[in-house]
Amino acid sequence: MPPETPSERRPRLTPAIADVRRAVRDSLEALPPSGDAPLVLVALSGGPDSLALAAATAFEAPRRGMRAGAVIVDHGLQRDSALVAARAAEQARALGLDPVLVRLVEVGSGPGSGGPEAAARDARYTALDAARRDTGSVAVLLGHTLDDQAETVLLGLARGAGASSLHGMAPVSGALMRPLLGIRRKTTVAACVDAGLEPWTDPHNVDPTYTRVRVRETVLPTLESELGPGVAEALARTAEQLREDSDALDRMVEETIEEIVEHAEAGIAISVGALAANPAALRNRIIRFVVLSEFGVSLSRAQTLAAAALVTDWHGQKGADLPGIRVVRVAGKLVFQAAADIYVKEPRAFE
Repeated sequence: MPPETPSERRPRLTPAIADVRRAVRDSLEALPPSGDAPLVLVALSGGPDSLALAAATAFEAPRRGMRAGAVIVDHGLQRDSALVAARAAEQARALGLDPVLVRLVEVGSGPGSGGPEAAARDARYTALDAARRDTGSVAVLLGHTLDDQAETVLLGLARGAGASSLHGMAPVSGALMRPLLGIRRKTTVAACVDAGLEPWTDPHNVDPTYTRVRVRETVLPTLESELGPGVAEALARTAEQLREDSDALDRMVEETIEEIVEHAEAGIAISVGALAANPAALRNRIIRFVVLSEFGVSLSRAQTLAAAALVTDWHGQKGADLPGIRVVRVAGKLVFQAAADIYVKEPRAFE
């Protein structure tokens, strides 16, 4: 028999393939113009989500005048991880992606690593950013799906992490893009089957020792069974709505901050009057924003409220201790200083 031509090897257009391609097309068209044939990279693990994303990107990018490559991150956490990475790279090349990069990373395991999942995620994103810079690509496409979004929202809700966690993953975050946040995982699996692609199954994705796996395999299916279908979609919609609210509040903080904040000796100060005039949502957000920007510290809700109490429940208290920071109320201002640099000592300095 004569060899197959490229058109004969091309998979028939099924609903699953069409849905994934459409999602990728929308993301690529949203990119700002960037010279001739800009490059995008697909973060490819070899699993069904990223493999379906890679196939769709390989199809759509050239039709938008773009080049498409892939970056495979080998975390080195599983036996034969190098073989898995090599197979993913082979699949990427077969799809026509170029360049195809394989990056081996070292995943931290010390007390400050935040656990194995967080450490692997940090190492992966560092490698993806380095690959983007090395190749001059305009974006890195990630294969997170609607199911991943729903799991993220549920985990944030269970941990009481606040709105910043409940709004889930953004479709665009800097140079990172998530085209498949509106696509169900079953669709990416079907797209791979329809295209004749054989995805790799990560054993970590079915290991119940991981909280996210228990949410995926037990919690979400139970909610769907007890509450009816559509729970994952509802969680994703909730994330989108909360993200819109959060973005609006962030813009309001940025517009307000310069007028009410000033540098103090060894720290920073915020007008008490201005904080009191704002609703709690903005007041607390301003406090968190200032502390994170100045000291690199993310405050919990309890810590934020302890600082806000110096505005809303002031009865002469001498201040509040935050992680590595002391906040005091002095002369109509909240003054934040690194704990080692406290200079306000005399009681008469306080209101």
